[in-house]
Amino acid sequence: MKNPNILFIQVDQLAASALSAYGNGFVKTPALDRLAQDGVVFENAYCNFPLCAPSRFSMATGRLASDAGAYDNAAEFAADIPTYAHHLRRAGYQTSLSGKMHFIGPDQFHGFEKRLTADLYPADYAWVPHWGDEGERDTNDPRAVRIAGVAARTVQMDYDEEVSQKAVRHLYDLARSDDTRPFFMQVSFTHPHEPYLCKQESWDLYEDVDIPLPHVPALSEAEHDPHSVRLLKDFGMLDADFSEEELRTARRAYFGSLSYTDMLIGLVLDALKDAGFAENTAIVFTSDHGDFLGERGLWFKKHFYDPSLKVPLFVTAPWIAPGRASTLASLVDLLPTFNGLAQGSPWQDRTLPLEGADLTGILSAPQPERAIYAEYLAEAAEAPICMIRRGRYKFVTCETDGHLLFDMVSDPDERVNLAEDPAHAERLAGFAAEAAAKWDVPGLTAVIKASQQRRLLIRDAAAQGEPVCWNHGERPGEDVPWYRGKQGYNEWAFDYLPPAGRE
Repeated sequence: MKNPNILFIQVDQLAASALSAYGNGFVKTPALDRLAQDGVVFENAYCNFPLCAPSRFSMATGRLASDAGAYDNAAEFAADIPTYAHHLRRAGYQTSLSGKMHFIGPDQFHGFEKRLTADLYPADYAWVPHWGDEGERDTNDPRAVRIAGVAARTVQMDYDEEVSQKAVRHLYDLARSDDTRPFFMQVSFTHPHEPYLCKQESWDLYEDVDIPLPHVPALSEAEHDPHSVRLLKDFGMLDADFSEEELRTARRAYFGSLSYTDMLIGLVLDALKDAGFAENTAIVFTSDHGDFLGERGLWFKKHFYDPSLKVPLFVTAPWIAPGRASTLASLVDLLPTFNGLAQGSPWQDRTLPLEGADLTGILSAPQPERAIYAEYLAEAAEAPICMIRRGRYKFVTCETDGHLLFDMVSDPDERVNLAEDPAHAERLAGFAAEAAAKWDVPGLTAVIKASQQRRLLIRDAAAQGEPVCWNHGERPGEDVPWYRGKQGYNEWAFDYLPPAGRE
């Protein structure tokens, strides 16, 4: 169907393995289960940068983050790079956004005609990393696990309920409108991103569930690769000894917050149907990256192991036959795929070369083998870290860390590094040559370090005198409920209201 409506639902920090569609037998997510059952499930979908803002910039532009200048959570998203919202708006679509997008810089629209909510995180340079001299930094820490459990209210609950409410209202407004253009609407929730806190009713859904411990238990420092060690030190978690009860509690709260998000998604899907759009709307669902949830002793994201890198991806529409696709896919494929849905397949951009490909062809026929690429260029790195996934193999390289090579079929837990195995020397050399051709690491390193220095200077200057606000819907000096870099992330995120009678 040409020119259908497109509803793009995104969540934050959802590992693919947490969902029923990817083998979880106990998670309670009826709305997402229906989407998966009625659509095409991409079994091997990855983000291209396991960190919020760069992943979203890469996804929105169909380009790798390094190509878009999206090096970290405080890198400006340039206004002159077309996004899927620009493409679809030019093709005649109404474009709207409800929820988090984490745009950095003065352009807070990037092709969206309407923004229904404010954003959640700072739009300025508050979170600039500084390779080689991180110092005291606003970062994750062990409290994310130690405070996990039930909360009566968190600011993230406030936010996601507003995202859902504004999205529902907008769908009804679209149905009442005289504007006959098809719509592209993105609804972007912040759950199940940590802190691992959920409402009592969501917690109670898992009362009789034996929440499993991490499949791969915490590793010793000697067993970790160099980047994992840096991350754990950055988080203050290298020597953290979480009890089994703490692990199960954090993981249960994560699943509870996922069920809570599913409930909000269900409200949006109900409104889509009640507004009369269900038969002419394609629905795409994904996450910006995953979450380790204690696997290997790691938490959150920022690494290329599958719990952090692999994301769910569903495409559902009444005219698309349900099924499963094993072809490798990644979030840079979304821009061409949205255009393929909107304008007909196969779609190609004749303006700029894109990293991604239109996946609509895969919905009806198998595709030849392809490679996908990912990067990590942010805090706790010493140089660009690059990944290639091709066929059954995943290759990770960094000039300061060496190589990792895993057979994802025989070793899905990524425990056996084949980079030192002579039997794989030729394969390793091939991947290394491909990476060298793909990334100019010395040049990229210089560009990133220079960018960090410029942004650090600007951040320090902006702290003096009257602040300048880039955040959507905020005026200088205004007190807003969402995070704006005025306090540490954990002080903001973990300032929750406990249930009555609990401390």
